[in-house]
Amino acid sequence: MWFLMAIVSAMLLGLYDVAKKYSLKGNAVIPVLFLNTLISTFLFLPLIIGSKMGYVAPDSLFFVASGSWEWHGWIVLKAIIVLSSWICGYFAIKHLPLTLAGPINATRPVMVVVGALLLFGEHLNSWQWAGVLVAIAAFAMLSRSGRKEGIDFTRNRWIFLLIAAAILGACSGLYDKYLMARISLPAFFVQSWFNVYQSMMMLLVFVGWRYWQRHCSPEHRERFAWRWSIICISLFLCAADACYFHALAFEDALIAVVSMTRRSSVLVSFLFGALFLKEKRIRGKALDLLLVLLSMVFLCIGASC
Repeated sequence: MWFLMAIVSAMLLGLYDVAKKYSLKGNAVIPVLFLNTLISTFLFLPLIIGSKMGYVAPDSLFFVASGSWEWHGWIVLKAIIVLSSWICGYFAIKHLPLTLAGPINATRPVMVVVGALLLFGEHLNSWQWAGVLVAIAAFAMLSRSGRKEGIDFTRNRWIFLLIAAAILGACSGLYDKYLMARISLPAFFVQSWFNVYQSMMMLLVFVGWRYWQRHCSPEHRERFAWRWSIICISLFLCAADACYFHALAFEDALIAVVSMTRRSSVLVSFLFGALFLKEKRIRGKALDLLLVLLSMVFLCIGASC
């Protein structure tokens, strides 16, 4: 069951990337991200309030426990990690081709596998090591594809931000497994309160951005336009995360496999970039993507051995 939920999460996550790319095209990043976190919070507030007032039964799948101060402290830390990853990732995906950003971000499971090895004592077999090596080769080929589009991986700041977003995202994945398996926090408690704290933090960032916009020179001001796809960002992400958290809640769930499966969402975003955005050098980047997917297959086989 946990593997099926991971697959559904992957498909929703791919649609989330598509909505995000469309919303950010020629648009200011900070307002889009702020609205994303705010809408996500409004989606979960009825569950939090309903659980507190007794309208949602404690044995319901959607029940949100009140939690201790210690529990909330764990969630605040998660919100800081994820929000940092999102800020880096949103700026990167706005300025990079989706067919390049997607495969790079899809190498995140390799970081999670190494982290699981170090933190949770998960041992890598020959298949998993093969997956790690293939992913490294895929990243090298992605670097080559980027150079052909004038994107130097060693100097491009958007590539640096994308890599930082991937590393922070991998840290978040490992932290989620710790919260679910070691601390035993309920899945909906994590997801609901994480969105609340994240929107509070993003409000401060948004206020700072507005202040800077008022006092910066006209050529540095960013334009923001409302798009209905911004709502889709929140809807797809909340649904994807709900499946993800519940997959991790199963005692036999493997964080490496769940994270790897979620990264297969790159297929959805890659096809969108190729078919609708008409991005360049699709054939070469498709080969790079196949290597990334091959590394996922090796990781999956290794996890099942």
